[in-house]
Amino acid sequence: MLAKGSLSWILGMAFFAVLAWFGFNYLSDSFLLSSILFLLFIIAASLTIFFIIFFRDPKRTPTGDEDDAVSPADGKVISLQHRTICIFMNIHNVHVNRAPLSGTVTHVDYKPGGYMPAFNKDSEVNERNHVIMKTASGNLELTQIAGVLTRRIVSYISEGTQLKRGERIGMIRFGSRVDVTMPEGYVFTVKLNDSIKAGETIIAVKKDKFCK
Repeated sequence: MLAKGSLSWILGMAFFAVLAWFGFNYLSDSFLLSSILFLLFIIAASLTIFFIIFFRDPKRTPTGDEDDAVSPADGKVISLQHRTICIFMNIHNVHVNRAPLSGTVTHVDYKPGGYMPAFNKDSEVNERNHVIMKTASGNLELTQIAGVLTRRIVSYISEGTQLKRGERIGMIRFGSRVDVTMPEGYVFTVKLNDSIKAGETIIAVKKDKFCK
């Protein structure tokens, strides 16, 4: 399955590859032009394959109980501070983000921004989408932060959207980060530098359950 909104990227690059191949085979009379067209075909075909891999959106089934928070993103845990976890998505990760808990979206605040790498502390200036969800356990805050390449956040939600745990909320293109601030009473079950999967890996549970 491909991520929502990605088909135009894939088809556009595939169409360019077909045009370059057609020109290489039928419209070129010189060695130089043939070489350029063949190179363009190789680049376009490679990018088409890359887009298909990058925009993949595999099915994910949340594990654990309904009040166990699942990861909103594929990637690596780069920070754990009090109730906030930061997850960095590398270029090879799935970039579709998911809701950690079931709830209602009460606030969506999109802000354009700069070009800093998403793992950098200065990425606070980057394009971001701040989401607040009202859950059965309290308010959960999630921030999608775009990275240095083609920084574009695609949101699938709006204020009032009802979300189930693990449901898709949007994606970030080409290198990015997701920060989550859990409701009070949760403790994290993952550690720094852990690799986690969106919609599957449990990142936090209620404190009373953790202590049992």
